Amino acid sequence: MMRRQSLFLASLLSPVTIYLGIFFIGPLAIIAVFSLLEPGLYGGVVWNFYHWNYGRMFGWADGVIEYYEPIYLKILWRSMMMAMFTVIACLIFVYPVTFWVSHLSQKRQMFFMFLITLPFFTSLIVRLYAWLMILKPSGIINDALLWIGIIDQPLDMIFTRFAVVLGMVYVMIPFMFLPVYASVERLDRSLIEASSDLGARGWQTFLKVILPQTLPGIAGGSVIVFIPSVGNFVIPDVLGGAKGLMIGNLVEQQFLDARNWPFGAALSMVIMTVVLTVMLIYALKIMRAGQNVGAS
Repeated sequence: MMRRQSLFLASLLSPVTIYLGIFFIGPLAIIAVFSLLEPGLYGGVVWNFYHWNYGRMFGWADGVIEYYEPIYLKILWRSMMMAMFTVIACLIFVYPVTFWVSHLSQKRQMFFMFLITLPFFTSLIVRLYAWLMILKPSGIINDALLWIGIIDQPLDMIFTRFAVVLGMVYVMIPFMFLPVYASVERLDRSLIEASSDLGARGWQTFLKVILPQTLPGIAGGSVIVFIPSVGNFVIPDVLGGAKGLMIGNLVEQQFLDARNWPFGAALSMVIMTVVLTVMLIYALKIMRAGQNVGAS
């Protein structure tokens, strides 16, 4: 009986396993191999072991063909900070809204969920260029501020890091909303009522009862928002210009413009390693914090 169940489970998991093996692990293995190969003179790769791709970032470049450039790590750090700001801003906007939506009627909740997913029906490029029109010196925001008299001259908002973070928050809010809303929906309301009956204040109820129950949703939303934000290159390209350059733009440039595939692959591997390490530590800490808060 157990063997039959194991075979049945294996038959269900086989398509997913094969799919992931071909379309995820396979390309990842190719990128890992390419990152250790020599770049071709006119693009592509030469099948020689070439660790200088990583030395160019971390300081052991040969100094003849490859040179150490600390700017790459600075851009990686900047990308992670901007992604973290995106996560925090998304959470600040989303968290109170999820509680408001959870108290609506079922029909209104469904309508609000439709509004949250509505931007996905429009091209991302079109939406970003709409923000370009809004943020430019002659855009709606500057015109309104000038008309009110708050400013004397247009604000320089476009092609800045602020514009990049604003664009990423706009794009990533649905990805933060859905897991946080799911955790709010699963809240045990009886515990909240019991906390109130026992004389706990609002902030005590939030810290001791509500926050521990919603931390899994916060952690999930943070991971979903942070990872694509670090490697994003479309939003910085449209809204950031040279001032909003992120690590994803460097990877794009190495593969498409410089045609240095090995160095682009090395950058990709570094991004993946750093992001996964940071998010693993973050997820473990936030789950541990939730357990500690709930226990106390």
